[in-house]
Amino acid sequence: MFNLEILGYLGGGLVTISLLPQVIKSFKTKSTSDISIVYTLVLISGLALWVLYAALNTITPLLIAASIELAITISLFILKLIYK
Repeated sequence: MFNLEILGYLGGGLVTISLLPQVIKSFKTKSTSDISIVYTLVLISGLALWVLYAALNTITPLLIAASIELAITISLFILKLIYK
């Protein structure tokens, strides 16, 4: 039988790496003018709630993915503040 947790880890992995190209591009070009600060703040809020939800319900795949994604999104937010 297929382990359903594998789906969680695969989906979480894909979502986690989805922002990496944007963070790398922003760091290299030193430009974040096309990134909405509101979008970034809403995403940070949603991911923080997901981390809390996953931690309280012991959903390991979601907890790992959301925690990493939250860290990546916070780094994008910091780049947005630095490079405007």
